[in-house]
Amino acid sequence: VYKRQLLLACLAFAGCRTHHAAHDTVRVESPWLTPKMFIQIDGGVHTLMHDVANDVTQDGPTAWRKYFADTPSFFMAVNGKLVFANSAEATSGIQQAAAAIKQIDLKWGDDLRIDPLAPDLAAVAAPYHEIQTWADGRRVEDNGYFTGIVQYRDSRWQFRDCHWSEPVPPRAAP
Repeated sequence: VYKRQLLLACLAFAGCRTHHAAHDTVRVESPWLTPKMFIQIDGGVHTLMHDVANDVTQDGPTAWRKYFADTPSFFMAVNGKLVFANSAEATSGIQQAAAAIKQIDLKWGDDLRIDPLAPDLAAVAAPYHEIQTWADGRRVEDNGYFTGIVQYRDSRWQFRDCHWSEPVPPRAAP
């Protein structure tokens, strides 16, 4: 029931406000969220995204743990497939990734989008570029798009869920 209520709330607020960092436009259309709330949410989520990229680049995969909500409702998908069904799986997966990936250089693209949904909830989206250095010396570059729902809890913004996707290569002509 809670998930259905959250989905309905998200759909109700989905068009309330849009912020595109590249264009610096803000449109507030929600009777439930004041312009001051939008500014606070926008600033907090911008700081979160900056801190994530900085910490992951500095500390590697283990830095993700502090940004993923430590709740049973957390999940993460990659390219349309569920990779972490909950927080416990994320913790285990991060430990495995840290053994395999020694360094990550994560950069968000200029078109960071933040859409406040409620005083403690926002959708966030951004293109990303990542260079991974693996334990075996291999270097992997990824470009794609990241989306997530962030929630303000325990005095900070955290990812309630997220999805990473990479571009689909064009189909070969028949």
